[in-house]
Amino acid sequence: MPHEDRPADDLTLDRRQAIFLAVVEAQDQGKPVAESRAEAARRFDVTIEQVRAIEREGLDENWPPL
Repeated sequence: MPHEDRPADDLTLDRRQAIFLAVVEAQDQGKPVAESRAEAARRFDVTIEQVRAIEREGLDENWPPL
């Protein structure tokens, strides 16, 4: 199945947490939200929608670095 069609929860927990960390770190460095999401999507070869879902999950679960 192409990565664009996989829901975020098909990714391993470690991979989702790495994506979440990348987004949070980019925003902590002052990057706009949209840019941090796009950068993480490119870096991890996932869609923006997957990044958004991962962000929601990370916030809900209080993943590090929160």
